Amino acid sequence: MILPITAYGHPVLKKVAGDIDENYPELSQFIADMFETMYAAEGVGLAAPQVNRSARLFIVDPSPFADQIPGAENFKKVFINPYITEITGDEKLVEEGCLSIPNIREEVPRKADILIEYYDENWELHEEKYTGMLARILQHEYDHLDGVLFVDRISSLRKTLLKRKLQNITLGKIKNDYRMIFPAQKKRKN
Repeated sequence: MILPITAYGHPVLKKVAGDIDENYPELSQFIADMFETMYAAEGVGLAAPQVNRSARLFIVDPSPFADQIPGAENFKKVFINPYITEITGDEKLVEEGCLSIPNIREEVPRKADILIEYYDENWELHEEKYTGMLARILQHEYDHLDGVLFVDRISSLRKTLLKRKLQNITLGKIKNDYRMIFPAQKKRKN
């Protein structure tokens, strides 16, 4: 089932998500719905807060861009209760976008390497190191679990210049190709 994506300004996007356990309600179905939602919106990653759930869970599948992202081929993964334990390397500005902030792309500074611990969908614990674009994608999704959006990482001047566009997203005054929950949009009466 394709889920609606929470838009910029929604309170769940600013909340620190809590850990979940193996008894999380209908976890397998939720993960399947997240993948279906991400693919329908043409994303490479999706965090639970982006579908209105404050759960420490995100998914990624950058494999459609394997020709541009080294290591992305067959890189479809589920990250449950992830924690980045180390961030190292040179910081680089690279353009990012977000399904919760449609039609806006900005250069975001991030370091090149991460070490991350997480459980997969079978509750097996992993500790893995990632570098380059894969590390950047994981950092972006991980930020969602800590209530951080990519626009929180850009300069205050750039964010000021985006203020109207961000406000329009909150109000639902945008065109996009997938269903969203706009926090400031008035509910229609039937």
